[in-house]
Amino acid sequence: MIYLFITLGVFVLMEGITWLTHKYIMHGFLWYLHQDHHQKGAGFFEKNDAFFVIFAIPSWLCIMLGSMYEMYWVVSIGAGIALYGFAYFMVHEIIIHQRFKLFSRSNNRYIRAIRWAHKMHHKHLHKHEGESFGMLVVGKKYWDKIKRDEKMKSV
Repeated sequence: MIYLFITLGVFVLMEGITWLTHKYIMHGFLWYLHQDHHQKGAGFFEKNDAFFVIFAIPSWLCIMLGSMYEMYWVVSIGAGIALYGFAYFMVHEIIIHQRFKLFSRSNNRYIRAIRWAHKMHHKHLHKHEGESFGMLVVGKKYWDKIKRDEKMKSV
């Protein structure tokens, strides 16, 4: 049971790590890899996709080495990172950017809020500007915008 709690704890912790990494690394010294995500070019793949591999490495190492040395709490850390990676892929690549055409017509309040927050993130084309660097947690101002939109539709 403790391993499940470690996995879920790491999953939750990854949102903060993602925010910090996105703001200070992707919009910092690794902007070279992230820039094409904000200034879209031709083609399906982006240099930004390299971050998938960068984040997968610690997960894989934790799972592999933890299994080899029977340190299952380390496996749980790797599993938490992997679980967050899967959630990130679903939310960022499928729901937000529609790289795969699933959930394209959702009217779910959370999905609308997260899409709006990400749209506000992408309105900034340069590395020194920006907002909404997280992935799964949506700031209050984006929820408020969705609520205002709903009120306007009901009038």
